[in-house]
Amino acid sequence: MPQRHPAPRPGRAPARPASAPKDPTDMLRGILELNRADADPLTGQPRFTGTTPRQAHGRVFGGQVLAQALAAASRTISADRAVHSIHGYFIRPGDALQPITFTVETLRDGRSFSVRRVLATQNEKAILALTCSFQEPAEAALDHQVAMPEGVPAPEELPSTADVLGRINHPIAQEWAWARPFDIRHVTPAIYVDPAPEAENRNMVWMKTFTPLADDPALHVAALTYASDYTLLEPVLRQHGVAWIQPGMSVASLDHAMWFHRPARADEWLLYVQHSPSAQGARGLGTGSVFTRDGTLVATVAQEGMIRMPEGAAARRARLQGAAQRFALRTVLRRSWRR
Repeated sequence: MPQRHPAPRPGRAPARPASAPKDPTDMLRGILELNRADADPLTGQPRFTGTTPRQAHGRVFGGQVLAQALAAASRTISADRAVHSIHGYFIRPGDALQPITFTVETLRDGRSFSVRRVLATQNEKAILALTCSFQEPAEAALDHQVAMPEGVPAPEELPSTADVLGRINHPIAQEWAWARPFDIRHVTPAIYVDPAPEAENRNMVWMKTFTPLADDPALHVAALTYASDYTLLEPVLRQHGVAWIQPGMSVASLDHAMWFHRPARADEWLLYVQHSPSAQGARGLGTGSVFTRDGTLVATVAQEGMIRMPEGAAARRARLQGAAQRFALRTVLRRSWRR
């Protein structure tokens, strides 16, 4: 039987804090508006700079630097060539307090395809290397796609991240609840606090920006790239009964690839269907398919992440600490619903 969200408890929805942005999607618009910088003094390659909004944990969100790198590459491409794939490696954690420089190298401009390589740096050290390929429009000689899963609840029937985390007075919970530019709704109960009740290597979320974006296809592709990094490792955690608040766990994205099949708007609901085919050697692999609401497959995603768990005595302490954390959080949530 599929997991279901618990029935709503009596009480009001969590109130938006006064400090929360009125439109979180404005943050996304801001980070994708890159500034042109001086060309590289040695190679003459074009460079752009981007900023990072305030982050509770101090590190740059991986989806952000991916989206900015793609936006930088798109600034060097003719508007009639759309991106069809990206392949990136995360090299170092990014510092949210420092600007990021994106240097774009032209690898090829052919009759139908253009290829760019983007190096994202902070303080002259690489944090991301991204290769992306663009294609002129072509006739569809062959066309097929996998089907979207059937019987998936509509996003309007599911709780938002604010519904799940908005009452937890912790900076990361508050940031995820109120400051992320995308509305994320889990089809089965989210594993922010509690692990999945049943082991399964599958995860599904609906997602879209909170407010409409401009009618620019490159903007929507960059926005989708940003959102694709939110939950892609959750199938690994679900399979092993692990929640995001697991004490002692260390998670980091290692690489990220996307193939863009058909156009879509990131400000309309998209279903992100994710699986994990394997986890081993402190690494877990997540794959995903993105569908429009009418069932059109628009993108395929793959990411490998480092997932390190505590061992030995540290693991035993982590289990006790995790149980205490979950009990405390459930107590807070129950009290907040009674008010």
